Amino acid sequence: MCKVAHEAGAYLKSEQKILHEDQVVEKHNHDYVSYVDQSSERLVVSRLKAILPDSGFLTEEGTAVHKDEPYWWVIDPLDGTTNYIHGYHNYAVSIALRNEHEILSGVVYDVCLDECFYAWKGGGSWLNGKRLHVNSDHDISQALLGIELPYDANDYRPTGLHLINHFYGLCGGIRMNGSAALAICNVASGRYDGWLERGIGQWDHAAASLVLIEAGGTITRFDGSSDYINHGDIIASNGTIHQELVDAVSNLKREE
Repeated sequence: MCKVAHEAGAYLKSEQKILHEDQVVEKHNHDYVSYVDQSSERLVVSRLKAILPDSGFLTEEGTAVHKDEPYWWVIDPLDGTTNYIHGYHNYAVSIALRNEHEILSGVVYDVCLDECFYAWKGGGSWLNGKRLHVNSDHDISQALLGIELPYDANDYRPTGLHLINHFYGLCGGIRMNGSAALAICNVASGRYDGWLERGIGQWDHAAASLVLIEAGGTITRFDGSSDYINHGDIIASNGTIHQELVDAVSNLKREE
């Protein structure tokens, strides 16, 4: 999986040099896609089919499908497309293998930093061969939190403003990353202490969630329930501050 992610990352990096604005399509308001996303996804799918021929696929760009296969891959071929098309850092390839109940393995490759986060169930969490663990020493007053303002401004504005109003001045600092997969991996590596976003796809958090769990972190939905795997409202933390993050969003409407 790491080898596949590296190959896709090399493709992304090479194409970024020649990508033109007229090759970028706006799927929704401020939500972009290009031939690069689609070609990267086809590359990843083809390589993973060779590894596990009878598996299915859940992919952001829909170039492959999951029917009734017992195992399927969850793929984001370019997480952080807006960053990518602007020539900004923070974009990644995300690949997870799951069954009906759980994530079995995951890889998130940060192309710009050449950092490969990976984990398998029960096998720990790793970054370029070095074991990862969350930073569980920070309380909320010391915590560096990740909070995003995604493209769907009209729907997300109440959530985004609530999070900023609540945590600004309460925590040690707030950052915006532009890539959900990398943000969750930042929690796993101790760079962030927590991160919150809703309305994201499974492909955004599937691989990174296992990296976080195997690094000793906690991941739930906004209401604190552990059935996050098929949903898009995500709280990721070092565990120490998790309940405070849940409490902060407890009055927000649950996302189905």
